[in-house]
Amino acid sequence: MNTPDFPSRCTHLAQSQTIGPLSAGCEECLKRGDAWVHLRVCMVCGHVGCCDDSTNRHAYQHYLETGHPIIRSMEPGEDWMWCYEDRVVMV
Repeated sequence: MNTPDFPSRCTHLAQSQTIGPLSAGCEECLKRGDAWVHLRVCMVCGHVGCCDDSTNRHAYQHYLETGHPIIRSMEPGEDWMWCYEDRVVMV
């Protein structure tokens, strides 16, 4: 099986900003009254979405709609980011 070659480092860090979350929960889930598992914040615009383990996967949907590649975990005690484009974790 052929798999694409992904860089070992994120090539999109220049798009990342030190930005606070725009809400205390997943923006779309809050509007719909849905629940989420974990929260992720977009490091380009501050949008808060739910993780891929959540039913709605709003963080990933935000990436697909905007092209904003880097998210950061909003979970207490977690200090990592993920780049959807390069498929790499940054700690």
